[in-house]
Amino acid sequence: MDAFAPIPPDWTNSAIHVHEFSCPTCRTACVEAEKVWINRRSPVFTEEHRKRWQEFYLCTCGVSWWAWSSDRPPTDLKSWDISDMSWGDGGLL
Repeated sequence: MDAFAPIPPDWTNSAIHVHEFSCPTCRTACVEAEKVWINRRSPVFTEEHRKRWQEFYLCTCGVSWWAWSSDRPPTDLKSWDISDMSWGDGGLL
């Protein structure tokens, strides 16, 4: 399953628009989804002139849902920073 495929998979046809980033039926988080597809062919611009996309998810319970990428909750993962890399550690730089 290619999340960036240009043509939407059939399971997206019945997707429900949600306002929270979880399955509307079982409340499972998006990271637990069985399949993902991002509609990058039709971005929408916010009032701040930022792009947002529809993100579609097929939950393990069989329900398909979508939400705007701009509605994704903040992550607790560390963001990438070039200052974290150094030449001497055998990294990419």
